Amino acid sequence: MPTINDVSAWTGRDVVGPDGEKIGSLDHLYVDRETGEPTFVAVKTGLFGMSDSLVPVQDAVPTGDTIRVGYDKAKVKDAPNVKADGELSESEETQLYEYYGIGSYSGYEGPDHANLAGNAYDGGTVGRDTSGPETDQAMTRSEEELRVGTTRQQAGKARLRKYVVTENVTQTVPVQREEVVVEREPITNANVGAATDGPAISSEEHEVTLHEEQVITDKTVVPKERVRMDVETHTDQVQVDEEVRKERIEAEGDVRRR
Repeated sequence: MPTINDVSAWTGRDVVGPDGEKIGSLDHLYVDRETGEPTFVAVKTGLFGMSDSLVPVQDAVPTGDTIRVGYDKAKVKDAPNVKADGELSESEETQLYEYYGIGSYSGYEGPDHANLAGNAYDGGTVGRDTSGPETDQAMTRSEEELRVGTTRQQAGKARLRKYVVTENVTQTVPVQREEVVVEREPITNANVGAATDGPAISSEEHEVTLHEEQVITDKTVVPKERVRMDVETHTDQVQVDEEVRKERIEAEGDVRRR
């Protein structure tokens, strides 16, 4: 027979039958209000776990990550339909005893329906819950905490584009040209031989070919520089302003604070 601490630690596990077929998940447990021992477990069954079926806990054993009970899926799903709302009526108890063929008990009351984490039942509560199913001795006060993070998204694009432009370049280039210069020299002893070589009187022509330089241009492609794009990361400070909700608990009536 598992103890109440055992069953409390099973909350949320899958429940399987003797054949290993999954029945549902263990939701919470029921205890004998006189002895405090566990008697039934509520198993969420049906589509999306929307129904609760009560199963005797006496033959339940953990097997790995699952809890195996002594009844198959069909038996559990066909169990009497009772509301798992905190306490079983006498007629509901009787139906369950007869259906599963177990002995009678003096009555049952349910555990904390809101807390499915498997906390052990402590044997009693102070006062009663008027807002819903019976819970333990205390309220849990919760509050929202703001968690701020960042997400990376595209902010824009940049690209390098190369295109061709035309500009005028002016340079001064020296060029040479030939011109004919007529020189006259008197007859001397040094040149008399050349001067009298030939007929005394005759017709004669001399021709000189003149040359000049003309400007020509040629273009060559010369690499000048390399251009690339780099990305720099800058950090800015952004202030976040959000609302968070906080619960407050106030005591009313005849209450002595401590």
